[in-house]
Amino acid sequence: MKSVLLIGLGRFGKNIAIQLNQLGHDVLGIDHNEDRVNEAMDIVTDAQIGDSTNEAFLRTLGVNNFDICYVTISNDFQSSLETTYLLKELGAKFVVARAERDGQELFLLRNGADRVVYPEKQIAKWAAIRYSSDHIMDYIELDENHSLYEVAVPDEWVGKSIIQLDVRRKYNLTIIGLKKGDVMNFMIKPETVLSKDMTLLVLGEYKALDKCFRF
Repeated sequence: MKSVLLIGLGRFGKNIAIQLNQLGHDVLGIDHNEDRVNEAMDIVTDAQIGDSTNEAFLRTLGVNNFDICYVTISNDFQSSLETTYLLKELGAKFVVARAERDGQELFLLRNGADRVVYPEKQIAKWAAIRYSSDHIMDYIELDENHSLYEVAVPDEWVGKSIIQLDVRRKYNLTIIGLKKGDVMNFMIKPETVLSKDMTLLVLGEYKALDKCFRF
């Protein structure tokens, strides 16, 4: 269990709070809006009304005692920027800040954010890749260059073994899992033979996957 400071209880912040609550983390939620704070009481450990751009208020929270600080303020980039800066000045260990538009990420990183999330852009990219191809079942972006994809087994691969396909050498891709129905198998052997009712969990770059699977 980690101790989490969550600043901004709008739609995005509230959804993060729900997930953190389900994961069993200890969450203190902060927002300047009393209604938002009251609505979040059931999904956070504690909640307070306050202005996160006020250094004196932040000091009372003991931000250096939290494992993670999330800044999920919406529609007020100046406040988000000031809050991020103050958190790091007060000794916050790890700050995750939300960006809403292109260009904001750089400013947040320069002002102390350890990581920046861009939910609208990230979900748009996911939806574009996921639903524009018949082969991709799901994908998770790991960094700027690498992603984890769940893809359908190509017709020409059916009946062939992992070692026969040799995708690591041919395409610079790694098959790390096989899924059949609801069961995921990560113990893959070179002699494992693929079937049409399987999907593959593949790690690699999008260009390499496009070359391999012809998205």
